[in-house]
Amino acid sequence: MNKDWLEKDFYASLGVSKDATADEIKKKYRKLARELHPDKNPDNPKAEEKFKEVSEAYDILSDTDKRREYDEARTMFASGGFGPGGYGAGAPGGGSYNVNMDDLFGGQGGDFSDLLGGIFNRGRGGARSPQPRRGEDLETELNLSFDDALDGVTVPLNLRTEAACDSCRGTGAKPGTMPHTCPSCGGQGQVARNAGGFAFPETCPTCRGRGQLIDDPCTACRGAGRAMKTRTVQARIPAGVKDDARIRLAGKGTPGERGGPAGDLMVNIHVAAHPLFTRKGDNITFTAPVTFSEAALGSQITVPTPRDGNVTLKIPAGTTTGKTFRVKGKGIKRKDGKQGDVLVTVEVAVPQKLSDEARVALETYAGLTEDHDPRRDLMTLAGQ
Repeated sequence: MNKDWLEKDFYASLGVSKDATADEIKKKYRKLARELHPDKNPDNPKAEEKFKEVSEAYDILSDTDKRREYDEARTMFASGGFGPGGYGAGAPGGGSYNVNMDDLFGGQGGDFSDLLGGIFNRGRGGARSPQPRRGEDLETELNLSFDDALDGVTVPLNLRTEAACDSCRGTGAKPGTMPHTCPSCGGQGQVARNAGGFAFPETCPTCRGRGQLIDDPCTACRGAGRAMKTRTVQARIPAGVKDDARIRLAGKGTPGERGGPAGDLMVNIHVAAHPLFTRKGDNITFTAPVTFSEAALGSQITVPTPRDGNVTLKIPAGTTTGKTFRVKGKGIKRKDGKQGDVLVTVEVAVPQKLSDEARVALETYAGLTEDHDPRRDLMTLAGQ
């Protein structure tokens, strides 16, 4: 569990209740992401910061396991489950929690004070150099055509993100100078705060979490060590991706600091509707009109398939409206390499205008088939 979770209210970040459903969380997140996306709010640091906040909240609350872990941890801390009496100290009302702190914080056995020693600058080795920091995850939207979603595509994504300043190479100090270790936190970026008998870390107020102090800041980035840059990421979108899919591109997010790994890039996919084809699972469906004579007498018709292809369908004599024919192997490509099918539903098209000759022919046909009443049993079935 990430200890930062304990000080963050992800539900408040998204503006949803604690019992919100997964659909409610997704809908609220997508609304906020569209409003706050950096592309819609250029040079707006507040919107950018809020975008990162809601993205982090959604990443936790959209994952069933992470959400459960987050809720349980927040409940334990809020109820005083870690009181002065020990790790299993009594909670208000006389209850108690039997909590293994090593399990909770990912320890490997050993003393709990050793586990937190480095965080609180209480370790045996004293002050340590600033640790590598993982870059933040990013989020972007991608619109795909129906055909690109079927076959997969590699697309360039232009991202504007933070990266190490070119002038100071990420140190934040003026070229030729170097930062020095923060004396308040010993370079850890965090200090201990006592809350109800349990000490846990908070951001160092002296260095604001960087673990270092800069006497002569870089003029290019004003001591931040980071600057906004535009870069292009080649994103491979797999074949058969669905509308509203969310794809994680590992290591394509914000570059890390002090040698830390880059964050991930989350790509939200939006697939455009096709004027003819509709997706249904791994199959593609559409409706093909046929004439009355084609349906009554039987025929062979040519119909389109995705990817600019076409096939010939054999329509048996006596085919009725709503009959569906299957074209195998022309649908969505599955993960196992096989493909779904195309399902063609025929619909008898009634002509809006008839020539005199056609009308005479149909009247003759009606006379010859007047003994056939397709509605003969309707009244009986209706109980009339």
